[in-house]
Amino acid sequence: MTLSEANALPPADFVRAFEGIYEHSPWVAEAVQPQRPFPSTEALQQAMRQAVDRAPLEKQLALIHAHPDLAGKLARAGGLTADSTREQAGLGLDRLSDEEYDRFSTLNTRYRERFGFPFIICARKHTRADVIAAFERRLENDRDAEIAEALRQIHDIAALRLADRLS
Repeated sequence: MTLSEANALPPADFVRAFEGIYEHSPWVAEAVQPQRPFPSTEALQQAMRQAVDRAPLEKQLALIHAHPDLAGKLARAGGLTADSTREQAGLGLDRLSDEEYDRFSTLNTRYRERFGFPFIICARKHTRADVIAAFERRLENDRDAEIAEALRQIHDIAALRLADRLS
């Protein structure tokens, strides 16, 4: 779809087209659709980013919680969104050995116990080794710093997904 086509969509169709840019959070597309027409993909991405950044903490936390664990049980069961499946597969997280899966499972558990939400990283911008190192490093953060980092990573994920959707 082109940006011109997106700008011309009826409101409900626009929301449907962009509801997955931010994982399971159609409220982001709903928040920006009245601002159309967008002059560029970057302007649309910035509007979406601002909608998230200006949202109350409860809504931001719901967005963070909407993300799956990396290489988690949901992924093994085939229950991820198409975007998340593709992103995790790009790192080979769908082809982990039992030992690697156990390592990710342990890190996911430690992270959730510490912060109360899933570890989020823009998989398309990192290697598997980067992800493991980030898990270890970020476990040292305080909760506020980790909320901010999770949102930064979510914005990176969303920017790539938006670029994929718009040609």
